[in-house]
Amino acid sequence: MADKRMFIERRAETGDYAVRRPNSERASVVLPTQGAAIDWAEERGGDVFVERVRNTGKGHPDKWRRP
Repeated sequence: MADKRMFIERRAETGDYAVRRPNSERASVVLPTQGAAIDWAEERGGDVFVERVRNTGKGHPDKWRRP
């Protein structure tokens, strides 16, 4: 069974968002907005997880959330 998880990560140096599969060395695609990255991953049937990019009362930047 194929692993359909896709992770949306913010790239701090450029401010864009990378879509990555688990244990990948490179991003599948890099897009300018988080929304565009989520849409791209969902269109391809991925089980999407988004990196938190700000501190909130409910989580920390090192946690993952569903879009």
